[in-house]
This record gives sequence, structure tokens and C-alpha cells, in this order.
Amino acid sequence: MKLKHLSTAMILATLPATGVFAAALDRSGQSMSAFLQPGNYFEAGISILDPDVAGKEAGSSTTSRNIGDMADDYFFPSAALKLQLNDKFSFGLLYDQPFGSDAEYSGNNAFVSNPGSDSVLSAGAIDGIVTKKAKEALVAQGLPVNDQTLAIAKGQVLASPQFQQLAGALAVANNYLGTGGTKVEVDTQNLSFVFGFQPNQNFNFYAGPVLQTVKGNVSLRGQAYSLYNGYDANIKETTGVGWLAGAAYQIPEIALKASLTYRSEIDHKTNINEDLSLLNFPGLTSVLAGLDVPASKLQAINSEGKTTITTPQSVNLDFQTGIMANTVAFANVRWVNWKDFSIQPYKFGKVSEAVGGLVGRPNGFNLVEYSDDQWSVNAGVGRKLSDKWAGNVSVGWDSGAGNPVTTLGPTEGYWNVGLGLQYSPTPQTFLAGGVKYFWLGDAKAQTGAQAGSDQYVADFSDNNAIAYGLKLGYKF
Repeated sequence: MKLKHLSTAMILATLPATGVFAAALDRSGQSMSAFLQPGNYFEAGISILDPDVAGKEAGSSTTSRNIGDMADDYFFPSAALKLQLNDKFSFGLLYDQPFGSDAEYSGNNAFVSNPGSDSVLSAGAIDGIVTKKAKEALVAQGLPVNDQTLAIAKGQVLASPQFQQLAGALAVANNYLGTGGTKVEVDTQNLSFVFGFQPNQNFNFYAGPVLQTVKGNVSLRGQAYSLYNGYDANIKETTGVGWLAGAAYQIPEIALKASLTYRSEIDHKTNINEDLSLLNFPGLTSVLAGLDVPASKLQAINSEGKTTITTPQSVNLDFQTGIMANTVAFANVRWVNWKDFSIQPYKFGKVSEAVGGLVGRPNGFNLVEYSDDQWSVNAGVGRKLSDKWAGNVSVGWDSGAGNPVTTLGPTEGYWNVGLGLQYSPTPQTFLAGGVKYFWLGDAKAQTGAQAGSDQYVADFSDNNAIAYGLKLGYKF
């Protein structure tokens, strides 16, 4: 079955908006399809996402207030140039923005600072401290620890001059918490230099270096973040180098094409500008000492150092084949190693090591981490409708990167459906557009101090997103 007129329908398998809203920080999907087009080829595209992610305080939160839409709209461009230098060798430049995040909380909830009611430590944390001191006192006196003796000892701790002094200092410290809402913005850019070798018309082996930049801003606000209510981090744009490698196999006569691509992790070492408003409280050292924070850890809080951010490795498997005249079926499977990803800015980490014992994390904790790797699948059918028009339909699934998940991206994967349309005014040019509707997975949101446990502070459910894409292509 010959499908030599299927070039327009084949391109439809790579319409923009294929990734757009995926697990963790994943965005573009890092497609290699442009490099695998025949001959010389250029394309430029843009993808736009309009998400709606809302929820409610839950779990360890003492209130159950509604949380309005916290996911901001965003767009990102992509471009690719592929040159077939001769029968055996090809070269490509691929630009995309593979990872990112845009979110901002507003309203009256645990992620927006409320100076009138927020406190440095939650009621639960204070009760835990009192209970710990009461047990220590009972043990020191050789008394049994049971409900009756513990209740008496807790009352004695609460009435003690030392605790009254600590409570007064904590009340003053509340005035040094942050203002506004929690916000995160992370942007990355990739430029891949791809060198290909085609020993015959069926095989294509390719590899090359990848330049990547990362920049971002994070602000933590609200009762959910306790001591970190007022934390800001500015990640100046930094560049790292990685690599990719892959292989493709094709049989043009039946529109069959399969490729497997590996992308390495990329390290970024940078000095992050960090600020925690509570560090401006003159009595902070004495307060922490009253909470039994070791002096050695107090000294480290104001130190400076570099932070390493490592973006994850990934694997893409792409497949398409003709199934009847002028019709192709296509599928993409993507794996991203989010389970090994985390971000711990230097000063954030030092503070977490100092206060981690108060929340059962004596070794500290991360700003962001994920518990699972991401798996996603996108599959569909493309059909050439006429000499100038072609269309496709697709369905997609994303596993998410674990649940509970970070409050800075509280969704767990998705299901989606998509439609695409392509117009080719000439055999060398095309204009393609697509739209996708996403049913976002319900998720429980947890702070960094809760990561690795089943604790959470909010529940997000019944959310959705719409993505739009536009792409221009030229074969020469």
C-alpha cells in the first residue's frame, strides 16, 4: 500500500500543544519530529494554555476555605531548522522551552499572607513542642508518661515563665511575616544541535549537545508555609550543557516511522538570591534557641552558597504508520525522571535543617520534590482530506508525578482530547492549528516540609485546561 501523498497528514502527528500541561514542570514534550522530516525543513510554532486549577483547604489546615484559580495562563514558542547536507548526513537546530511553571494564589486562604491572623508556628506545631517538653520533664523526674500525667505536665509547661517568654517572642515575630500571595514563575530554554547519519534510506542515527537556560522566581506566603511565610528566591538565568542521542527507522512507502530519543539531565550551579523576612526579626536567635534549635544550626542560617538545579533525563518513543490510503495512525510515549528531581536553594536548605526537627524532618527538606516518574501517552489518527487540507484527532494521558504533590503545581496528570487542522497552500508550505481539552487529575497539595509523607494542606479537584497551538512549516 503506497502512501506517498501523505506528507501533510504525517506532519499533523506533531501539531503544537502536544505537551503543554504535563506532570511536574514538563511543558513542550521535547519532540524530535522536525529533525526527522525529509529534505530541508523549517518550522515555527506557539502553544498557549488556559488552565483552571482551584481547590479547598484540607488535611492539616485548620480551616476549609476555598482556593480560587491559582494557575496562570502561559504561552511558549518553538522553532526548528533541519538541513539535509547530503545523502548521508543531516544537521538540525531545535529550540523549545521544555520546563516551566506559572502560578499565583490570591484571595483569603492558607497560601496568602494575612498579617492579622497568620503566625510563625501553627497551633499544631506549638502543641507538639509543648508535648515534647512535657514528656521530657516527666522522664527527667522519673514519672510515668500517660494521658493524666501528660495533661498535668503540659499545663505546667504552658504556665512556665520560659514558655510565656517564648510565646511573647513568637507573637512579636508574627509581625515579620510576608505579605501578598504565594507565587512561582520558572522558565527554561533549550537549543539542541543535532547531527544525523543516515547509512541508508531506512535508518537515521543522531546525537548532539544541548544548551539549556533556567531562571525563575518563587515567593512563599501564607499560614501553610509557617516559618517560610515571607520567603523569596530569585534564580538568575544560568546555562547548563547536556546531550541527546537517538535512532529512527522508516519505510516511506507505507508512511512508517519510529524513533527513540534519550535526553540527559542537565546541571545548573547558581547563586540564588534568597530572602526570608523572618530573618529580620531581632529576637529570632533567642526564639529558635527556646525551641531547642542547636546553636551550630543557627549560625548556618545566614551563610551563603551555591545551589545545584538538575533538570531531569527523559526518553521519547514516537511511532506512526499508514493504516489506509491517505490515513496514518500515530503515538508518542514519554518518560521523565521526576522522581530523582528536587530543588533545595542553599539558604532554604540551611533554615530547613535548623527547624526541621520541629516538624519531624531533622535533616531538612526541599522546596520542591516529586515522588514518581512521569509517563505520558498521546495517540491519534491523521488523514489527508484533499490536496490542501488535512486533519487529525488524538487522545492523551499523563500519569502525573505523584500524589500528594507540591503546592506550587497541584495536579496529578490528565486525560485530554485534541483536534487539529492543516492547510497547505503549496506543496512546500503549511499552516497547522490545534486545540486540546484537558481533564486535570485531582491532587492533594503539600508543602516541602510535608513531602514524603501523606500529610497535605489543600485538596484540588474537578479542574481543567484548554490548550491552543499554531505552527508554520516550510520545506525547501
